Amino acid sequence: MAAIAIVIVSHSKQLALGVRELAAQMVQGQVSIAVAAGIDDPENPLGTDPIQVYEAIASVFSDDGVLVLMDLGSALLSAEMAIEFLPEAQQQKVYLCEAPLVEGAIAAVVAAAAGRDIHQVMAEARGALLAKATQLGVSPLSVVNDNIEVRNPEFPTKEIRLIVSNRLGLHARPAAQFVGTAARFQSQILVQNLTRNTGLVRGDSINQVTTLGVRQGHELVITATGSDADEALAALQALFANNFGEDNLVLNSPPAFHHEVTPATHGELSGIAASAGVAIAPVVHYQPTHITITEYHVDDPESEWQRVQAAIHTARQEIQAVFSQASLQIGDTEAAIFDAQLLFLEDPVLLEAAHQRISDRHINAEAAWQAVVDEVATSYRTLEDSYLQERVDDVVDVGQRVLRLLAGNLPANLHFDEPSILVATDLTPSDTARLDPTKVLGICTTSGSATSHSAIIARTLGIPAVLGVDAQVLHLADGTLMALDGESGKAWVEPESHILDLLAAKQEAWQTAQQEARATAHQPAITRDGRQVKVFANIGSINDVQVAVASGAEGVGLLRTEFLYLDRTSAPTEEEQLEVYQAIAQILDNRPLIIRTLDVGGDKPLPYLRVGFPEANPFLGWRGIRFCLDRVDLFKTQLRAILRASVGHQIKIMLPMIATLGEVRAAKVILGEVQAELNQAGIPFDAAIKVGIMVEVPSAVAIADQLAAEVDFFSIGTNDLSQYVMASDRTNPRVANLADALHPAVLRMVQQTIQAAHAAGISVGLCGELAADTLATPILLGLGLDELSVNPQSIPGVKQAIARLSIVESEAIVASALQQDSAVHVRELISTSVIPPA
Repeated sequence: MAAIAIVIVSHSKQLALGVRELAAQMVQGQVSIAVAAGIDDPENPLGTDPIQVYEAIASVFSDDGVLVLMDLGSALLSAEMAIEFLPEAQQQKVYLCEAPLVEGAIAAVVAAAAGRDIHQVMAEARGALLAKATQLGVSPLSVVNDNIEVRNPEFPTKEIRLIVSNRLGLHARPAAQFVGTAARFQSQILVQNLTRNTGLVRGDSINQVTTLGVRQGHELVITATGSDADEALAALQALFANNFGEDNLVLNSPPAFHHEVTPATHGELSGIAASAGVAIAPVVHYQPTHITITEYHVDDPESEWQRVQAAIHTARQEIQAVFSQASLQIGDTEAAIFDAQLLFLEDPVLLEAAHQRISDRHINAEAAWQAVVDEVATSYRTLEDSYLQERVDDVVDVGQRVLRLLAGNLPANLHFDEPSILVATDLTPSDTARLDPTKVLGICTTSGSATSHSAIIARTLGIPAVLGVDAQVLHLADGTLMALDGESGKAWVEPESHILDLLAAKQEAWQTAQQEARATAHQPAITRDGRQVKVFANIGSINDVQVAVASGAEGVGLLRTEFLYLDRTSAPTEEEQLEVYQAIAQILDNRPLIIRTLDVGGDKPLPYLRVGFPEANPFLGWRGIRFCLDRVDLFKTQLRAILRASVGHQIKIMLPMIATLGEVRAAKVILGEVQAELNQAGIPFDAAIKVGIMVEVPSAVAIADQLAAEVDFFSIGTNDLSQYVMASDRTNPRVANLADALHPAVLRMVQQTIQAAHAAGISVGLCGELAADTLATPILLGLGLDELSVNPQSIPGVKQAIARLSIVESEAIVASALQQDSAVHVRELISTSVIPPA
């Protein structure tokens, strides 16, 4: 019997046994072949088990080598993990091979039976498709996709599968982040939407990724082939795990009160409510310059291609300027829309298509560019998904910008001398971002939707907008008086006096409410019966803290330090961290700053802080404080930076994912060591710095009385606590609805934690998403929380909600809520409780 052994790893036991039988017949039993396939679950038998793989390798182990062939997905992960269980000397003699399972197994056993060495056997397995490809007349390098050439064939292809949890899937901003991340690596990245059964597309193409039509709950498979495949997949996985920086709240969503076109009464125009508010002003028409393109033959296609490249270069500079201005006006989050436009200009598929069209057809740059942009726009329009269909606006916007530069046209004038209502067929996102809200009081268009990027920008700028009105408005003379109500979706041409009076009253009431909210935001949040509740901000960057202070934050209840560790290839240094902590504390101007120590793992992996083995359930794995206690070097670096920043500021340290007393005590020992080192070096720090913990694990609730004796404060993280109490992964769309923080089971956990904290004389806050839900405010007040920490934009609303309530009323609501049998009934109870209106 040949010394080299083969192990077949497959999700299907029947498939693996069939492959083994076929391979064994080729060599009449001369090669040892073991199978590790399927899992021991009669209802769901498909899967792979690392222990099974380990046992299979051990059963046929040979010093001459063991070749492991796998089908897909977790088979590779299981095989990698299985090798970790082997003695180190044996690990060096086990080889994972990316060859096709059936053809590879047959080629491998034949080579092994012929006495070839392990490297020759691997080479034979890898070349197993060559004969089939030659017979069919297909190049083996292009079997993935007509437009995809497999690079780096000497490297194995690595693969991950992900369920998308973003509320809107891979819309423009997440797609831009995905493509930008994929492009940083040498490896070839390919993506497939399994839910929609699409083909594989290039991960470095913004259009190909976006047109996969990826929505919330869809399953993707992402492959990487190349020297840095592991790092690339880890970086992409981190994006998904972190929801691409989106908090899945409905931020800047279209007004919920009116989405349909309602029948117009006499004298009214009816449309789509896209941005709330009232505007009364003369009409000014905006007509973007129409660019007429004529196709003609060129003798020098290369110079035409250079013209395209020059126009793209200038367009990139223009969009970057729009992005910078938009960041100041509407904030980084919404301005990221223009990141996608920048990536459109770098899309290799688009650029290659334009270059090829110029070269093959010898046509001018304008005609070639227009043709490829039209093709991309058409691919968006043919998608079934209405949200993704609307991204055509962004494609046309950036396409027209390049076309204008090629044609030598000046940008359209969007300057208004007097306050006006802008009337147009439509507005592009970059047009909208250029508007001055003091001059453009309202927007009225004949097309568009409430979920378009233009509408999102209008809402962020605070410009009322009614879209999709009758085309007759395009024939109005400039200067005609118009009124519009962005809340009801109605517009009036030369409105009668009673309409003007009603709208003026509504406008005044709206402006008063806005002023009151801003004024209230900077006042303490005090209930009607005199209890003050502190309202802090959850932040994840220096920009966030500026927004928080402007919104009325009384401090920072949660600084997520993970942002310092993202988008880089190594951990931040002590000096880098110190600079950021000091800058944030400076902006807070002696307001409290609670810094949570590094909380990675679970849904927040980092490529360069690798666990070393894949975790079957990372939410129950090596994350939070568990990671930091094992990586003392990283932990000490962060603690040193926090302590050094604490001088002259109200900084506190918060430890995440605490499950045991031992973890708190171990962390405090390390903190003590760092303090001693700083003392010895004569470096100042706040010796009385307070240390608290996140309460987000049920075990921490159960021993809250013991933990309270060890720390200075608690902060309840309802996002994680909900999923652990309800045993439901909040990133799994099938069960995420169970992880509801208003479920009585979760509320009782919160109550128990607060009671233990107050009995020990320490404060307790809450920093989960529940804190920002004003429906839940009476529950949180009634439970006795000392502080709430929310996203900066929610601060004014939460403070207003607190001011409308009394503790007595809230406690009565809580008493009843704790007796309900579901989160639905808790919500119904709150909704029907008598709470004074805003």
